[in-house]
Amino acid sequence: MKSLSLPACLPGLLLFAAFGLAAVLLAGCAGREAPAAKQEPDAGPGEITDFYYTYEWTGYNAEYRRYRFYEEDGKHIFFHEARKVLNNYGPASEKHTTAKGTRELTDEEWREFLGFLGKGELSDPEESVSTGDSGPWMYAYTGSGESRERFAFQFSPAGELLAFEEFCAGLAVSA
Repeated sequence: MKSLSLPACLPGLLLFAAFGLAAVLLAGCAGREAPAAKQEPDAGPGEITDFYYTYEWTGYNAEYRRYRFYEEDGKHIFFHEARKVLNNYGPASEKHTTAKGTRELTDEEWREFLGFLGKGELSDPEESVSTGDSGPWMYAYTGSGESRERFAFQFSPAGELLAFEEFCAGLAVSA
């Protein structure tokens, strides 16, 4: 059986190539900071100053719903908007608006809203359109101005989402 012999310079060439590649990679990273490690958000329901729930179906009989809870001038406000495209495909644009309203929440309604948030989890938002789903997408904001932070929200027990949607629909009737 014949054995293959490698040129004597091959190990040196491989070592040279490895160092060259390392130098190129290091030069490309010079001056860049390493990304910060992701941390779990440290915010409770009482620290949330703005909350969005959005659902959008763009297929046949397209539908769009948005609920927003926020603070303004020391008041707790609820906003809702619904859009519907009947017997056609979406997306449902502003001209398809079927309901829209804003109203101040009572202290009891605000506490009930915060109770729902207490049954969920905040996480760093992941921006991705690859899923193509209809949502709902829920985002919570804390702070204001330069210290404003955005988090994704998800209910821990999945059944809470339905109860939250019913709560919002009830508020929308009176807005």
